[in-house]
Amino acid sequence: MYDELYEAWRKEKENAELQLLPKDFFVRLAQYVKRLREEGRMLDEKTTRARLLLRESKNVKKLCEELIQLRYEKVLRKVMAGETVVKEGLTDDEEKLFREMVASTELYQNFLKGVLGGRSLGVEVKEKAKKRVVRFLQGIPAIIGADMKTYGPFKPEDIASVPSENARILVKQGLAVEVEVKT
Repeated sequence: MYDELYEAWRKEKENAELQLLPKDFFVRLAQYVKRLREEGRMLDEKTTRARLLLRESKNVKKLCEELIQLRYEKVLRKVMAGETVVKEGLTDDEEKLFREMVASTELYQNFLKGVLGGRSLGVEVKEKAKKRVVRFLQGIPAIIGADMKTYGPFKPEDIASVPSENARILVKQGLAVEVEVKT
């Protein structure tokens, strides 16, 4: 998987257009990262194998962050310019994010047209299920939220936005604390 990640990163870096990735690329990449982390926990830190694994993990993290950022910026530029993004070029996860990005951009354009037309229409954003931001005090496995979406797994000190009902339960059980978000 490392070679596939490196190749995807290299192609994305060298080309102005969004590069094709297998639909399940990020799912497999997440599994690979998880496997590296688990394998690293079982090794003695002083061994050569552990040091190599740590180096590989750091490289994977850096490549992954850059790859996702590059792809996000390319998609965002196209959306902002009103150009079409070829959905076949997106992974399954990116396609979901893309739909949200387009909806948000359309809301902004309608808001702008209203203001420029001399009327304040107000912004009508679909009210999503209320969420709260929490900081985890201990590690927990992935959970199914009240909105039927998967959240996690979480490590101690991770911060996440989860449905209010789940946040309340996590806080009550002493697994997390609510974080005040200032807007």
